[in-house]
Amino acid sequence: MKSRHYIFLLFSISIFAQESIEAKFIDKTDLKLETLISVDNFGTIYYIENDVIHKKTPENTITYNNLQLGTLQSANAFNPLKINLFYKDFNTVIILDNRLAEIFKIDFNTLSSYKDVSHMSTGHDNTIWVFNQNLQKLELFDYKSRTTRAQTVPVQNAVLDLTSNYNSCWLLTENYLYQYNYFGSMVKKIENQGYTALIESNENIFLKKENNLFFMKSNQDEILPIITPNLLINQFLVTNETLYIYNSETLQQFQLKTN
Repeated sequence: MKSRHYIFLLFSISIFAQESIEAKFIDKTDLKLETLISVDNFGTIYYIENDVIHKKTPENTITYNNLQLGTLQSANAFNPLKINLFYKDFNTVIILDNRLAEIFKIDFNTLSSYKDVSHMSTGHDNTIWVFNQNLQKLELFDYKSRTTRAQTVPVQNAVLDLTSNYNSCWLLTENYLYQYNYFGSMVKKIENQGYTALIESNENIFLKKENNLFFMKSNQDEILPIITPNLLINQFLVTNETLYIYNSETLQQFQLKTN
């Protein structure tokens, strides 16, 4: 009879352990930046200061600025060979190479099919995901041919955030979290329980709610809390299974145990 109790106890512990994700502290670095964009495995940091994007490696720092386009709303370095910059005030996206040299400029005001873009993220090949406020649709836009490859059905509530990889795009709205494939078909729809920001890493999704982080494993719907110290989370990034939390003064690094 005792052995049954032990088995039940071990099973209960196993189930409980799966109800949260452990974040083990690795390192802490003093860092004062305006906006942190990305940190890679080689110590390269992408960040924004005064609407200028910087790429800082252990060897040097290079920059790109296009101040005539106004505020640099967001930047995406998911593909370091095709870095995307979004200037919302001018409805324009700039594509940079790994030396921060300009490759393409997409002015959505000049297209025959006008798009009023509110959010932007990277796509596969020569594409970017854009949310078109005019149509309330998410679109996969080919910036070489200047055509729309795919688009979703209209979204009926306000968009909070957007992230993507080469295969999928995740759209966070006030009411739902949507996942779409590169054909524009909806793969998943989950009710938003107060999340305000999200990022993607290796097909897994990481969400922020107030000052807490959460994890949703690829191809699953369960959202688990990530156990972190009581830190101010201004920004968070994930590279493979390394979590970075930035509070405008320090960058803290944690190892995630998601399996």
